[in-house]
Amino acid sequence: MKLSRRTILQGVGSLPFAVASLRTAAIAQTAPAAAPSTEVPPILFVHGNGDYDALWMTTLWRMESNGVARERMMAINFTDPLARSDDKLEQAGRSSTEDQRRELAAAIAELKRRTGAARVALVGSSRGGYAIRNVIKNGGAGDVSHAVLCGTPNHGVFATDDQPNNEFNGRGTFLRSLNEGESEVTPGGAFLTLRSDGLDKYAQPDGRFIGKPGTPTNVNAEGPELRGATNLVLGALDHREVAFHPRAFREIYKFIAGREPARIAIVPETNVRLSGLVTGTPGGASTNRPVAGATVDIFRVDPETGERMGSAVHSTKTGADGRWGPAQVEPSWSLEFVLAAPDAPITHIYRSPFPRSSDVVHLRPARPIGPADKDAGAVVIMSRPRGYFGLPRDVVLFDGREPADVKPGVPTDATATLRLPASEVGRNIVAQFGEERIVARAWPAAENRIAIAELTY
Repeated sequence: MKLSRRTILQGVGSLPFAVASLRTAAIAQTAPAAAPSTEVPPILFVHGNGDYDALWMTTLWRMESNGVARERMMAINFTDPLARSDDKLEQAGRSSTEDQRRELAAAIAELKRRTGAARVALVGSSRGGYAIRNVIKNGGAGDVSHAVLCGTPNHGVFATDDQPNNEFNGRGTFLRSLNEGESEVTPGGAFLTLRSDGLDKYAQPDGRFIGKPGTPTNVNAEGPELRGATNLVLGALDHREVAFHPRAFREIYKFIAGREPARIAIVPETNVRLSGLVTGTPGGASTNRPVAGATVDIFRVDPETGERMGSAVHSTKTGADGRWGPAQVEPSWSLEFVLAAPDAPITHIYRSPFPRSSDVVHLRPARPIGPADKDAGAVVIMSRPRGYFGLPRDVVLFDGREPADVKPGVPTDATATLRLPASEVGRNIVAQFGEERIVARAWPAAENRIAIAELTY
């Protein structure tokens, strides 16, 4: 797809464990924020395929900054967030549509119990929208006031006559059951869909984005829309940004609250407390199951060099629940999280300052050092969990240049990898996306260490 300047600029602004790991966004709220309103129902955020609740961190911060009390928000952490290739067949570390429906129904019940509300609003990213629609259609309509589906492939990532039990098949059993009827939404609640204007990698007519170049998918950019819903196009945002971008926040808030947000920017807190969950990738599958026996050390670092400023400000060893923290930090501090988990590389995660408290600062070790890294003295990864790198749409610079492993055009890559010779171990590496800038240090791969510059925005 050829990107014009107009297209680039359009719309772009400046599971058993599931209920146990439902988290609110902040521990303390000391900074001034918009006056709270009783009009906003409790909100439950639902992540997508292979993801976790931490992706909603910035959305939760923006909601808090508009006066939504943290006690009236939750984000579910599905036990096994990856979908099965065949929904009817068990796969280790993966979940069925029924698994997700059951876990989400339990989360809704918990949020209702905690707040005393009769109905809640649901906001889902990608596959999370499937769970939302499944709950509402199969007995949960009376519990839900609003459903916001962000980049959900409601008519499939592909639509073919094979793979009838693949939940992402628009002609498959699951999506046909959700989409049957003149209206594709269940009566009783308000539905909103948010989609990209052509930059969603899972709403493309050619199969090259799902590993089948040249094969028609029989879906297009309009795939996330639903008959009977309010359908909005957010311009040149990618598959994840239609959930987590400030532009998406505006529409989510406005739809649920019935008015424009008082502010888009995040209001900083005076006192910031951070905590989260350590998870892993057993067998190569990303899960949200807790990892016990992992150590987490946090260092304040110089934002210009990535060098540590003193000893650790926090140290934790996880128990059976996989939780670390809480750690007290300043909202101006750049941080290095050192995660040492069993059977995984020692991972040095560099982060921008946290303006507000959060208990969804989840940590997952880097992938193992593999054959592609065998000649590298150091491996540094630039990661953007809440969106993809778009070239030429975005400013993406890694060690002073555009990453060679980020493909131009439709944004598809959320990570970039830099491999350095042994002579460059220890030097600083600058990762820049737009206005966010993180300085990491190159750690020796020979010691089974990997550094990640993890972007917040």
